[in-house]
Amino acid sequence: MSLREGPFGDIRPPLRWVALGALVVAAAVALALFLGDHRQSSRTSPYAAPRGAIERAIAPVNSILSVPFRWIGAAFDWVGDYIMAGSQNHELRVELIRARIWRDEAMRLQLENARLRALMGVRTDPPIPMVLGRTILDARGPFSNARLADVGASRGVTEGNPVLSEHGLVGRVVGVAPNVSRILLLSDVESRTPVLLPRTNGRAILAGDGGPNPTLSFLRAHDSLREGDRVLTSGDGGVFPRGLPVGSVVRGFDGAWRVSLDADAAPIDWVQILFFEDFSQLSSPEALAPKVLPSTATASPSPPMPSVPVTSAVTNNAAKR
Repeated sequence: MSLREGPFGDIRPPLRWVALGALVVAAAVALALFLGDHRQSSRTSPYAAPRGAIERAIAPVNSILSVPFRWIGAAFDWVGDYIMAGSQNHELRVELIRARIWRDEAMRLQLENARLRALMGVRTDPPIPMVLGRTILDARGPFSNARLADVGASRGVTEGNPVLSEHGLVGRVVGVAPNVSRILLLSDVESRTPVLLPRTNGRAILAGDGGPNPTLSFLRAHDSLREGDRVLTSGDGGVFPRGLPVGSVVRGFDGAWRVSLDADAAPIDWVQILFFEDFSQLSSPEALAPKVLPSTATASPSPPMPSVPVTSAVTNNAAKR
């Protein structure tokens, strides 16, 4: 027989009595906790024995009731760690982006310093003064292939000065302002440069046609050209000093001999402008003047032979006969 079918099945205690009983139990537990937390020593306190018994009785209940709180605390710790990890991950990503920017900047500066060191090491024989300048593309000028340098007449640049990169000849100055100069590149259609081919001792005119590889015009050489032959400035006409590196001979698609320019090996950002006008500046006229001049005095003339009249000579020959 179940409890509901017994004599006490219809007994329903009032809610107030249930609440009162729960309150009494809570008060008893609070009193027990208060007694368990008493500060007196276990030897002198009269509540030592009851306190110990209560503590031993409620210890399993406390351990069971504390489990959900430990789980909740662990869950909060996990959520906090997850949020903290996300924040740290974001900070690390920002630092990584900054480090990559600094790395790219360091690599750019390293490459630029290497190019500047190579450009500062450019020397000519005999030495010619030069000035360093930075260039940009001249897109609105009268020439199709030209650049603008940030140095001009205030630094001593004049029209006709040769321009070199760290690899070879770039062109020459065709326009000068106080702080800016225009550089005509070797590949421009208006560019004409006398060149020398050292292997064959040949001469030619490097003529730009707007493409990357200028052509060799008016070629004069005893031996035929080969791909890879070096091309230097010849110095003919006094436009450029002799021996500046220009490029190497290549065969074009049209079958003509062309020149692969050395200056195209890297972007033309920094250049050296040579203060060269003509060969007279390589040495002063006083240094070229002879130290000892030949004597201008001439030897004394020999005495003239006496003249014999023609009539007397004919008479003497007749008498002898």
